[in-house]
Amino acid sequence: MVGAISSGRIADLIGRKCTMAVSDLFCIVGWLSIFLTKELWWLDLGRLSIGFGIGLLSYVVPVYIAEITPKNLRGGFASVNQLMICCGVSLAYLLGAALTWRSLAVIGIIPCLLQLLGLLFIPESPRWLVKVGHHNKFEAALQSLRGKYTDISQEAEEIREFTKSLQSLPQANMLDLFQKKYLYSVTVGVGLMVFQQFGGVNAICFYASEIFVSAGFSSGNTGTIAMVIVQIPMTTLGVLLLDKSGRRPILMVSAAGTCVGCFLVAMSFLLQEHEWPKEINTALALTGILVFAGSFSLGMGGIPWVIMSEIFPINMKGSAGSLVTLVNWLGSGIVSYTFNFLITWSSAGTFFIFASICGLTVLFVERLVPETKGRTLEEIQASMNSFSSDKI
Repeated sequence: MVGAISSGRIADLIGRKCTMAVSDLFCIVGWLSIFLTKELWWLDLGRLSIGFGIGLLSYVVPVYIAEITPKNLRGGFASVNQLMICCGVSLAYLLGAALTWRSLAVIGIIPCLLQLLGLLFIPESPRWLVKVGHHNKFEAALQSLRGKYTDISQEAEEIREFTKSLQSLPQANMLDLFQKKYLYSVTVGVGLMVFQQFGGVNAICFYASEIFVSAGFSSGNTGTIAMVIVQIPMTTLGVLLLDKSGRRPILMVSAAGTCVGCFLVAMSFLLQEHEWPKEINTALALTGILVFAGSFSLGMGGIPWVIMSEIFPINMKGSAGSLVTLVNWLGSGIVSYTFNFLITWSSAGTFFIFASICGLTVLFVERLVPETKGRTLEEIQASMNSFSSDKI
């Protein structure tokens, strides 16, 4: 949360590449602290450092991807970020079954070092460069991203004109976000993050083993590995469909699937209370968790981050992105913390609540979330923010 609330300002101040480098350094320090820990506070310090780094990365990576990719490929590229996260989490689950936590901490350093090295070979975001006045570097970065022989003149002019129209406007702070002209974008960005987290994803991921055991499995490992196996192909399918089917249809299908998944798990616990056969309860629980994991991976996992990176104009992207990312991690913390209390209160009731929230997500997307497929960032932002329409 601390990383999230400062992520937008840092990314606007030092650029997208440098922010990723800073976050990698925090993660490396954190993993080293965990590996070398001899006292409890070393472990806490390491987790705090990694948390700060991930808070930065969770904002700046989707923003950077959205700002460098052409409109017809932006959704697919942005959702590949979620695919990589899914692969990383799945790999961590599998390695965690075989290795000690100190060994995992050493392995955690490797992707951070790889990203630091990779940053040497990629250009800075052209939109950030033109915003801070580096016009020559802006054209060079855009040309390198589009290809040496691609004509970038029209795209470059559109970016310049839109950025110029924002120069007369003050940099938005957190309070400015609640003005009427920004309200639609903020409602969509914050709303998607609230529904993503309060649908129960982190509770289910963090406590998957315990959920399976409570539902009647002798061990949680089988169900957890099955969940991991489902996530990667479903996330891949989401990547392939995003720029073809659009954001809204996939989001609604994904949210409806998570609703069904939570409902099946709730029914499993409800039938367990009424002493139905164990085989039925475990089958319902496994099916429900797999349906939830697959459906979430299809769209709700990655698309809110894609849309967040698209809907905010560059003069408010820092503050708005910080707010949205903060809400995401705050929601994750609340759900993760309260889950143990909720499951003690009523296992079936907890998952009925999650199912209801997932059902409301479908309605929220249908009523409020715009379709951003095939539109430039400038077109999206002009249509969502009244000040943009007046300026262009």
